[in-house]
This record gives sequence, structure tokens and C-alpha cells, in this order.
Amino acid sequence: MTNPSHSNTERKTKHVRSPLPSADEIAQLPPDGGPQFNRLIFEQSPYLLQHAANPVDWRPWGDDAFAAAKEQNKPVFLSIGYSTCHWCHVMEHESFEDGEAAAALNQRFICIKVDREERPDIDHLYMNVCNEITGQQGGWPLTCFLTPEGEPFFIGTYFPRHSLPGRIGIVELAEQIHDVWQNRRDDITFNVKAIRGALQENRQTQSSAKVAPQALALGCEQLSARFDPEYGGFGRAPKFPSPHQLSFLLRQWKRGNEWRALEMVEKTLRQMRHGGVFDQIGFGFHRYSTDRKWLVPHFEKMIYDQAMLMIACIETYQATGDEQYARTAREIATYVLRDMTSPEGGFYCAEDADSEGEEGRFYLWEPQEVVDVLSENDGALFNRIFNIVDGGNFLDEASRQKNGKNIPHLTKPLEAWAEALNVEENTLRERIEDLRIKLFDARKKRIHPLKDDKILTDWNGLMIAALARAGCALDEPEYIAAARKAADFLLTTLRREDGRLLKRYRQGQAGLPAHVEDYAFTVWGLLELYEATFDTQYLQAAIELNDALIQHFQDEEHGGFFLTADDGEKLMDRGKEVYDGAMPSGNSVAALNLIRLARITGKSEYEEHAEKLIAAFGAMANRAPSAVAQFMIAFDFLQGPSCEVVIAGNPQAADTQAMLRALRAEFIPNKIVILRPPTKDTPAIVKFAPYTEHKTPKDGKATAYVCQNYSCQNPTNDPEQMLKFLNQE
Repeated sequence: MTNPSHSNTERKTKHVRSPLPSADEIAQLPPDGGPQFNRLIFEQSPYLLQHAANPVDWRPWGDDAFAAAKEQNKPVFLSIGYSTCHWCHVMEHESFEDGEAAAALNQRFICIKVDREERPDIDHLYMNVCNEITGQQGGWPLTCFLTPEGEPFFIGTYFPRHSLPGRIGIVELAEQIHDVWQNRRDDITFNVKAIRGALQENRQTQSSAKVAPQALALGCEQLSARFDPEYGGFGRAPKFPSPHQLSFLLRQWKRGNEWRALEMVEKTLRQMRHGGVFDQIGFGFHRYSTDRKWLVPHFEKMIYDQAMLMIACIETYQATGDEQYARTAREIATYVLRDMTSPEGGFYCAEDADSEGEEGRFYLWEPQEVVDVLSENDGALFNRIFNIVDGGNFLDEASRQKNGKNIPHLTKPLEAWAEALNVEENTLRERIEDLRIKLFDARKKRIHPLKDDKILTDWNGLMIAALARAGCALDEPEYIAAARKAADFLLTTLRREDGRLLKRYRQGQAGLPAHVEDYAFTVWGLLELYEATFDTQYLQAAIELNDALIQHFQDEEHGGFFLTADDGEKLMDRGKEVYDGAMPSGNSVAALNLIRLARITGKSEYEEHAEKLIAAFGAMANRAPSAVAQFMIAFDFLQGPSCEVVIAGNPQAADTQAMLRALRAEFIPNKIVILRPPTKDTPAIVKFAPYTEHKTPKDGKATAYVCQNYSCQNPTNDPEQMLKFLNQE
């Protein structure tokens, strides 16, 4: 997240970026970027390129930068952020574009910029240090001062250019750090040792334990205690989507018919969809809400939020049959496929919150603007329904004043408006949709926020999983086709010749080392895509990548997976994480992948790896299960009941499709599904799941073979009987 706690220090600046030089022009620049640019001009990350024309003499992370620090006997000034981070922009405009601040940094430090989305290992390391030092959850921008060996001795987040009451400025801080470096080096050595010791102690306190079955109920209780019954979501403000918590609650509802859990999920999804945190004109969810009501968001849109919220909506639709959740999932997919999909098939990272130097400007409306686009009558109706009023409802975060502009949002659903206006709901929906499209077309003419068009392997894995899942549940072949195209792109472009993954693709170049999330999220996407297409190439790729994850990332002594590979860059702490933040952790997703692969292939060693992984983080899961919701989803599957379903039948035949539609319509989370086609030769699936060899259609009809908790039922040709087997306690 960005750092909302610093809102009172913002000074508004208008800023328009100059276009970057062409690739041919960049190739002609000297190694240091020349007088107009710094070394970031040679990078691919849009975030780093945003800083390429700063007067700060930025360098990318690498051996050359640290060698320069050693040679010049200077500490390192490290700034970590990402392209859609609002407060990263504020600090850039205030300080990194300012000649005085740049001189203060350039004279005293070797300056390094890192895109946290490209290098989560670096970000994870120094964010952990920030949390240890400050005792609080850090945010971005993350500002670090390091020795030439890369060891931190001072860390903070946002700093203004000059000191303000209660907050030191970057110019003054640079002077103080320089003085300590020159005259009190022993203090720095002391800090380095203390930080190193704290990291070591933190590793030692990560104790393993068997996860208690009661932890599932405790997780539900913890979320219930934080639930906002009026507006949904958890806690007060700011409020974050945390869709994996919603998916966890759905499983607890399914497990014990706990209606409170389902109510929390439905209330949260409804309120989010109606609020300003959802883009009512162009669709898609913004990053998070700054207020309790889901009204005023930080306006950046992240691809991982779209993926995880799509999954939560699909699962809630399957659980309730309520079309509103299917509609929201379709709206998210519309946004992603329209605005966030590359020609190659991969998915872009994010869209910025800011345009024309102001956060949210692209998304805000005045009543007359709406009327000008829609006409007097239609504009008045749209303004009334979506709360677009004179004086505005958008409260500027910095000034705490309204600026006359509005965030479109609903305070009651369209079905209630249809009743109030005495019209059919579908008639009103169709009219509102026509008006929305007109406003969307008008909004396209505005200056758009920056799009971070790099393609990240891990986030693409999440979107592949979401689209494959949505395609099945909603019977939308377009979504499955998009998931397949993205997977094919990923497996051909972001995979090395030795089968290992790469991290990032942009403008024809793939590179950077992959991390645990890249493998775990990609495997998740491939498993969902296999169950959507039953194309065994995706199952084979999932197995190969999962095996590479085990070989290169596993903590063989204690269980679980490190953030980085055994042959990756050696940082001062390798890192191993299970906390599920804005995204689920790699370990949480890997645990579920291992269990699913064990059930698909019949290989018990995958389940043994999963059990060891779950035990490695068992102490935390027992203490705070709501903080590791995705991890608890894996434990829920392992705990059972769980089932394996083999459909034996012609995949194109109507009876086989009827079986699959019945399976996909219901919320049955803890299952794996395999299709065994009736071919003359041994079908490909038998290679991966040998136990399917003799599961063939009975009486020439599609047949379901259902096993639950290690006990198999009689084969059935009846979809209803199949569902009875699956839903029996």
C-alpha cells in the first residue's frame, strides 16, 4: 500500500512528464545517461523510467552501484517504490525533481532506485528491517540508508523536502546521515549489528507446530470481531479488499453452514461494488478505500486485486446463486480484457492513481459535465442514482476540503431504484448501461493515468487462475481463451530454456530472477486452466514448475519455501513469508498447489511437502489464522472433507458437458476434477494420473467417478447423483 498516514504533509504539485527518448536515441547515450538523464534510462521498469530524468544521480540495483559506494567510501541511499504509488509520486515531485535535494543526495551518497514489483526480495528484506526498527507496518516509498555492503542502518518511509513539525526533511536528514558517516562510524556499526541480530532472532522465533483444527473457527471469529456490520469489510479505515479472507469465510460457511460467515462476505462485496472503490464508469476495483464507507479510494488499479476479487465474486455466486456477484465478475473481466491485456496475451500490472498531477482527477465528475454528455433528463437521472451533486462528494485527502467534484457511487442498489422509480429492474439496468457507456466514451478523451505496462509472472498467474475459474462458472469461453493465451505467452516468453521462470516482460524483453510467488501463482493458474480445458500440457507444466520450486526454494530443514532460489542473489536475509497481505503469500498458495497435485497425481510426496510446509508456519496459524487466510484455505482442504472427481466421457459430448456444468455451478471448493476421454490409445492424462486408466464410460454415457475422504462411490451417469455424493457429510 501507499502510506496514507502522511497525508497531512502533502504539497500539491502539477507535473507533466516529458516523453522519453526513442530506443535508438537511448542506445546513443553514454553509460551514465548523459546530462539529461541518469542510469535508469536504460531500464525497462516504468517506475524506474519515471525517475530517469531526475537530477538525482540514480543507479539501478546491482554490483556496479555497490562497487561505486565502496570505491568512493559513501553510504547508499536506497529508495524503493512502485509506479502507481501516490506517495512515491509526491516524494519524487517534492525532492527527487528538486535541484537542492538532488545535490544533497548526490554529494553524499550513491543513490539506488528499486521497483518493488520487480524485486520483491529486496523490498521484503528492507521492509522487514523497517518494521523491526519502527515497530510499525511500513509503507512506500521506503527510504533506506545502507553501508556499501548493503547493510541498513537507518530506514523510514516518506520524507518531505525540508523538515516539517514532527517530520525531518530529506535535505536535513542527508546532512545528518553524512555527519554520522564521517564522524561517528561506530554508531553505524552498532546499528548494523543490532539490525542483523534482530533479523536473526526473528528467524529463530519462527517455530513450527501442528495446526489445530480449531484454528479454522478461530479465524472466522477473529474476522467477525473486526467486521463492520454497517459497511462491510474489516476494521475501520483505511479499508482493504483482502479477497482471500472472503474466500476463507466462504469455506467456513460451507464447512459448518455458518451463516454469519456468508453474511460477512456478501455484505462486503455488495458495499464494495456500490462504493467509490469500484469504478462505476469503466469497471474494475481501485486499490483500497481511505474511509470506512468504501467511498474515497486511492485510485490506482492493480491487476492482482482484479484477479483475487474476481475469484471471490465467482465463489460467492456459486455459493448463493445471486446474479449480482456474477455480474461484478463479468465487469472486472471486461475491464481487464479491454484495458489491461497486452497484444501478446499477458496482463499489465497497474494503472496509476494520478493524472495531470492530481490523484483521482481522471475518475471525478461535476454534475454539469454529466448533463453535457447525457442531456438534461438522462444526466439528472444518472446524477441522482450515482450521487453526483453540486459541491461534490470528493474530499481531498491533503486539504480535507471538497473540490466540487464527485466520485460516482451507489447508496442503494439498482433494484431498489427500480422500485422507487416504478420501472422494471432490467429496463433500468439497460438504460443505466447505455448512459454509462456514453460517459465512458467521454472519459476516454481525458488525459489518462499512467499505465504500468510491464508483465509480471506472478500477477499473471493470478489472473490466469481467475479467468479460468470465471470462464467455467459463468460458461464464458472468452475468459478461458484469454487465460489460455496468457498461459501460452508466459510459458514461451517468461520461461528459460532450462524450464525455470523469469520475472518480468516489457517491450520485447524478458528478464530478472523469478521468486517463490512466480512459481506458486503460475502453478495455481495452470491448475485452474487444466480444469477449465483438460489440456494436459498445462498440468504437465504445473508439475514441472512445482518440482522446480521444491528443488530450488524449499527450506529442507524447517519446511516451507524461501522467497528466493538457492542460486539467486545472496542478500543479508533470504526471507520466508506466510503472511497474506494485499496478495496471498507464495507459501500459502504453494501449500494448496501441493495438496491439489497430490490428489491429481496420486503422489503422496506432494502431500508430505504440504504437511511440512503447513507445520512450518503452524504457530502463527494457531495464533492469528485471520492473518494467513489463504494459508488456512490450504489447511481447510487438507483437513477435509475433500473429493476427487474423474469424468469419463467425450469432452465434446452433451452428457459430458452436462456433468461439467453441474460441477462448475456449485461451490465445492475442496475438490480436484480430471477428465478421462475414451480414446483407443491410452489418453495423456493417464501418464499423470495412472489411477484413471480403467475409469471409462459406463453404458456408453459420461460417467462420474467420485471419491471422498479416501472412499470411492459407485460410478454414476447422473449429474444429480454425482452432486449428492459430493455434498454428503
